[in-house]
Amino acid sequence: MTRIIGIAGSLRRQSFNLGLLRAAAELMPDGATLEVHTINDIPLYNADVEVAEGLPRAVTDLKDKIAAADGLLLATPEYNNGIPGVFKNSIDWLSRPASDIGRVFGAKPVAVIGASPGGFGTILAQNAWLGVLRTLGTKPWFEGRLLAARAGGSFDAEGRLTDDAVREKLAGFVAGFVAFIEEGRS
Repeated sequence: MTRIIGIAGSLRRQSFNLGLLRAAAELMPDGATLEVHTINDIPLYNADVEVAEGLPRAVTDLKDKIAAADGLLLATPEYNNGIPGVFKNSIDWLSRPASDIGRVFGAKPVAVIGASPGGFGTILAQNAWLGVLRTLGTKPWFEGRLLAARAGGSFDAEGRLTDDAVREKLAGFVAGFVAFIEEGRS
């Protein structure tokens, strides 16, 4: 069984990216699962808090889930042509302490998807994640790219994916990512 952790990089309840991950979970190929998580309970990073209180429970729980998973799928919004601050903040917490980066992220297969109301999807945010993923020592999957542009027309008011063309591309994307993970294990 291939286990993937998906993290939605938006705090909005009906987030397009949360909806994209939920749809991806429904489209996983046989023998693979996608467990969807949000960053809603992760506070702003503060080194003083880390020293005084340690890592917040939401951070340690998600770190352990990522470390135990076979792969990581990031669903990123794009704010002002870049990575959303709240999403980067969450990854910064997940990389603490630095001595634990290898356990959590080291050689972890990672893919990035995204949905945005804009016409270019999340191409700039996805590109901006590459430097972060390299620094964390992950194994990014470059064979597929999923950019859901003009996402307002692809999701309903509850954040559910309604666009069949995006759903078909997403199914192909997750199948390719799972195959990449499984090839790396053999």
